[in-house]
Amino acid sequence: MVSTITPQDLYSLLTSEEEIAFLDVREHGIHAQGHPLFATPLPLSGLELDVERLLPRKSVQIVLQDQGDGERLAERASSKLLEFGYENIRILEGGVMGWHAAGLEIFSGVNVPSKAFGEVVEHECGTPHITAEELKSRLDAGEEIKIFDSRPYGEYHRMAIPGGVDMPGAELAYRIHEHVTDETTPIVVNCAGRTRSIIGAQSLINAGVKNPVMALKDGTMGWYLAGNKTERGAERVAAAPSAPAVAKSMEGVLKLAEQLALQWVDYDQYVKMRGENTKSIFLLDVRTEEEYLTSHPKGGAHAPGGQLVQATDEYVGVKNARIILYDDQKVRAIMTASWLKQMGWKDVYLLKPSVGNPASHGKESGFEAPIYHEVTAPELDAVLSSGQPVALIDLSTSLSYRKEHIPGASWAIRSRLENAIRFLPPVGMIILTADDERLAHLAAPELASYNPQLIVRVLQGGNSAWEEAGYRMEEGDGHMLSEAEDIWYKPYDNRDKIRERMQEYLDWETALIPQIKRDGTASYQVYTGNSK
Repeated sequence: MVSTITPQDLYSLLTSEEEIAFLDVREHGIHAQGHPLFATPLPLSGLELDVERLLPRKSVQIVLQDQGDGERLAERASSKLLEFGYENIRILEGGVMGWHAAGLEIFSGVNVPSKAFGEVVEHECGTPHITAEELKSRLDAGEEIKIFDSRPYGEYHRMAIPGGVDMPGAELAYRIHEHVTDETTPIVVNCAGRTRSIIGAQSLINAGVKNPVMALKDGTMGWYLAGNKTERGAERVAAAPSAPAVAKSMEGVLKLAEQLALQWVDYDQYVKMRGENTKSIFLLDVRTEEEYLTSHPKGGAHAPGGQLVQATDEYVGVKNARIILYDDQKVRAIMTASWLKQMGWKDVYLLKPSVGNPASHGKESGFEAPIYHEVTAPELDAVLSSGQPVALIDLSTSLSYRKEHIPGASWAIRSRLENAIRFLPPVGMIILTADDERLAHLAAPELASYNPQLIVRVLQGGNSAWEEAGYRMEEGDGHMLSEAEDIWYKPYDNRDKIRERMQEYLDWETALIPQIKRDGTASYQVYTGNSK
């Protein structure tokens, strides 16, 4: 049975210690325009793909939020959740509009709890920083300064500071002593903007690194806005540490674990916790993807430590859930747990490494969509070349579509597909494709239900199958059947006014602290013991 909840009652829940999955089922781009602080984005368009990963316990209390403008996204989402076996579902009365009308705070942007936390850390710890201008001046003067980029490789490879080495998030405390042996060498940590620069630098400080450590003020964006050149295609990745370097890292993080009273559990205790079914439990492997794929604890999902802190809502969909972290070398799990505890996650544990732990290899199996009627890439090519009245619709992200798509393909958002097809000329067949072909298979029967006379097919293997068959792709906006509101565009994803977008983003981050105080739903408790 699905019921409703008032904004005031939901606010009370969010300030309690009860478990709650507060889900925003609007598109990511709409979510970024404005939402309550702890609303986790899970768009209706891809709900099936991620819901069981984000909500592992079927009896968890769920609150769904949409815009409140009559589009009925929350109602549609509740039907899908019931089909998945979730049983405790409520819908926020009035949606985001109702929340705002009740006088409650609305936040723009994405991953806001994590990014606001970064600002609070800098404020409370006095995390040292260096401006782009000062860093450039000191480098030009020939000073030896080690620059480490705390972002995942893909972001680093796209745009980096010349000379910077990729050492993402939790890898900093783990790998630093392999790369910096002189304790007088200054260390600068950067990311795209501010959060991972601050958290990365403070991680090294909290881990007892004696070097002068600084966060690059405003990250790579600040470097770019200062008129400095950025490097594209950089491939400098920090090497894994030697045993002596790991031992040195352990000295600092074990002290931190003791100071924060972090607790360890073994695998049998984890299994027992799951069996009790009283809490939502997330077992997360915070190491690199390569390490995770080689071997990881059975049932564990991959969540690189730095990204878990930076974007917690992308890995954990239940506020006040229990989180268990794994790293066979311990350092990264301890550092990640230390940050989650400070962010307000009270129920955080560390999984003891043991050769006896049941292990899995490769990726954990995810949601499998029912297969709809398919066409192969050669069959699609033949149909498109025949001159028949047929339409091809791509359900990938708008950013991916603009980068490349099958020639002649239109683009649409799955949740708006019924309205989108009205902008097509009369056709007898529609073929669906996507980067993730599961989306096309999920959308196909929905599309067929809108018009029983319409022939609907799915491209087998999605866009990658088309490319692998040797057919060309094209770039550009093509034919957009929906507004491009499906994702949040990063400042450097925009095609124009990039400098303006970067400055707006940085201004937004620095304005989060007073808004967090007004909101009152966050419970950050920043550790300042090792602050310099």
